[in-house]
This record gives sequence, C-alpha cells and structure tokens, in this order.
Amino acid sequence: MATTKAAPTGSASKKPAPTKGGGKTTKKVKYTNPFSFTDPLQTKFVNCIMKNGKKNLAQNILKDAFDEMNRKGIDNPLETFKKAMKNATPLMEVRAKRIGGAVYQIPIEVTSKRQQSLSIRWMLEGARKKKGMPMYRRLAAELMDCANETGFAFMKKEDAHKMAQANKAFAHLARY
Repeated sequence: MATTKAAPTGSASKKPAPTKGGGKTTKKVKYTNPFSFTDPLQTKFVNCIMKNGKKNLAQNILKDAFDEMNRKGIDNPLETFKKAMKNATPLMEVRAKRIGGAVYQIPIEVTSKRQQSLSIRWMLEGARKKKGMPMYRRLAAELMDCANETGFAFMKKEDAHKMAQANKAFAHLARY
C-alpha cells in the first residue's frame, strides 16, 4: 500500500500578503499618556498649576500638555518633561545681605527643594505669560522650549547664574 503525505497546514505554507509599497509593514505603536498620579514630580507640578482647589482641571491640563507634545512630534513626553525640569533647575542664586550699612548680592547654592520649586514656578510663569492659546498648549510649548534650552524658565535660570557669577567676589561674605 502506498501512503500519501498530507499537505502541511498552517501558516508555514502561506505566503505573506503583498503590501502596496512592496516593503515590510510595521505596526504603529499606540500612544499612551505618561501621566501618573504616583509620580511625585508630576504631583508637585499639578499642585502648582492648581488654582482655587480645582485639582482635576490642573491634572487635565498636564495630561493634555503631554498629548499636545506627542502631537507635535515628541515621542516620549515624560522624558521631555524631565529634561525640561533639569534644564530649568538653578544651581546658584544671589541673596541680598546687609553688612555695615551696605547691601551686597551674595551668591549661594540653592537647596534641592528650592531648585525644584523655582523651576516649576518659572515654567508656569512662562506658560501663563503666553497669550492666545489654551493653557495646555502654552504649557506644552514652554516644556518643549525648556527641553531645547530656550524659553522663559531656562532664561531665568541663566540670569540667576549670571548674577551669581558677577557677584562671586562677595562669596566670602556668605558666612556672616
């Protein structure tokens, strides 16, 4: 008796369907908003956006800002947000100190808590100064500008550093 082999079944014998361009198709990765209720930096940012106790509105502004950044071509808005915070964080600032009837601008290092507070404050101030757009668009623009080392908050940081550099001759008065 002769035995016959059955034709293989399954996807091994099937050829892939041709595509229009002739190349391989890649599946587009669906965007998911990186907003998190548990991230302390995002929570602090939301609390600083918030006015009159409207936390839900502030959360929606940050979520929409992340979405807007994605629409503008930023692949990872969370990384851009963190980079913007890092670029707007001041290391030195000047404090006025009165010594012997004269007021000196004395450069001092900024504590980490104040660094975060100043960078958030400056970014929101820059976003609020822009007019003619919804807040989420203004915030997205300011975050992208700070990530690219331009924008209001980055310029404020640079000004603070320039002032500290110009007054470093008075640094020895900081201990009094």
